[in-house]
Amino acid sequence: MTITSTTIAGNLTRDPEIRYTRDGQATTSLSVAVNRRWQNRQTQKWEESTSFFDIVCWLDLAENVALSLTKGARVVVTGHLEERRWETEDGETRSKVELVADEIGGSLRFATVDIHKVQRHSLANELTGETNPA
Repeated sequence: MTITSTTIAGNLTRDPEIRYTRDGQATTSLSVAVNRRWQNRQTQKWEESTSFFDIVCWLDLAENVALSLTKGARVVVTGHLEERRWETEDGETRSKVELVADEIGGSLRFATVDIHKVQRHSLANELTGETNPA
């Protein structure tokens, strides 16, 4: 199976929302608005269109996104598209396509960022008392 990588750049439409699975795995959902602007060749007027993309990220990326990003932030997201299906209480089948993020970063086109490395602690290091900078 081939997975095609997809990259989008846009602005967060809401603050990231973090949740945890029953197993304790972090997952964060967010939405990105991507604006396009072009000049109509016939009318010579500028036209605009906005597309909205639902993003899902997992584990360390999910926690870092929830701690770092807020509504309005301009981001670049790389990941793969996945379709999720479910059945409503009325028995209808619904589906939705989401971008499952592999990487999310602040866009430097209109802003600057400060990067801070996160200290990770593995179970083995906790037992020996060592720290492991990620």
